[in-house]
This record gives sequence, structure tokens and C-alpha cells, in this order.
Amino acid sequence: MHNNNRRQLILNAAQESALLRKLATETLCDQLLVFAEKISGVIGVGGKLLICGNGGSAADSSHFAAEMIVRLTALRNRQALPAIALSADTAVLTAAGNDYGFEQIFARQVQGLGQIGDILFCLSTSGNSPNLLKAVESAREKNLITMALLGGDGGRLGRMVDFKLIIPHHSVQRIQEEQIFLIHLLVELVESDLVGE
Repeated sequence: MHNNNRRQLILNAAQESALLRKLATETLCDQLLVFAEKISGVIGVGGKLLICGNGGSAADSSHFAAEMIVRLTALRNRQALPAIALSADTAVLTAAGNDYGFEQIFARQVQGLGQIGDILFCLSTSGNSPNLLKAVESAREKNLITMALLGGDGGRLGRMVDFKLIIPHHSVQRIQEEQIFLIHLLVELVESDLVGE
């Protein structure tokens, strides 16, 4: 690919991302506030966040949990907030996958770690991953609140969860970029709710 074409590819991606950022923040702002309020309320009464996703969304699950437990910014030093990335424990993932099948790797953890009133938070670009669908089924059986950060049309997951945020786009990379932006905003809003300015 010639350098002029490569330069145009970069500029096109940046423009597409900027347009999606504007669209996503304008259309999802109120829903994001509801998410933050619900998460803050659950943590405020002793509940926790169980977070899961596959591939890049697994990494984003760990990122989300780390910022909840540690902090988002050095400008706000606060207590740890309870969050667990269900994609992070390789021993549990491989044992559950080996003994029960890949579709059960998150459901099994929800069964062992989830308590009434906790939140299961799923990250997915398609909303159709069988292991996330099974996790939501297990969460419902245990009376957990279910949330999902999704893309496209939300897929099957979007029709199953109690609360959903759907990035209105078809490109996996653009969806994931906006998901991490929304995660950062969520953490900031939850911190503000629970610890103050």
C-alpha cells in the first residue's frame, strides 16, 4: 500500500471514530447515567461487579475491574471498589472449559461467586457469544442484575439483559474503542457517586 493510501486510511479511521464518539455519547448519555447509578447503588449496599467478555472484550473486562479495584486517576485516591474479571483466572477458565465446555466458563464462575443483588456485566461486540448467554442465564437463576455493553444490534444478549448500552456501529474495532471510552466514563461516574468529587 502506497504511503498516501496509508495516510488516508489513518485519516478515515480517525474521522469515523470521531463521528461515532459524538453519536454514541449523544444517544447513550442517559443510559450511561442509569448504568452508573445502578452500579453505585449495588456497591453502596455491599454488592459487587462480575465482568466478562471474550478476546479483546476479555482484556477490557480486566481493564474495567482493575480501574474499579485500584482507581481511574491519581487525582482521586479512594477505597477499592469490588469488581472481578471472570476472564482473568486461567486455571478456572481451563478447568471449566475442560470439564464443562467453553460455553460454561463464565456461567460456572457466576454460580460460585454471584450473590443476590450483584451485577453481571458482559462486554461483547456481537452479543451472540454462547458463553456470555449462558452466564446471563446463570445470573438470572441467582437473581443477579444483568448488564451488557454491546455493538451492532445488540444480538441475543441485548434481548436477555436487564440493562444494555449498544454502540450503534458494525465495525469491531470502532465498537471496542467506544466501549473502553464508556467504561472510563462509568468508572468516573461511579467514583463520583460513591466518593464525591
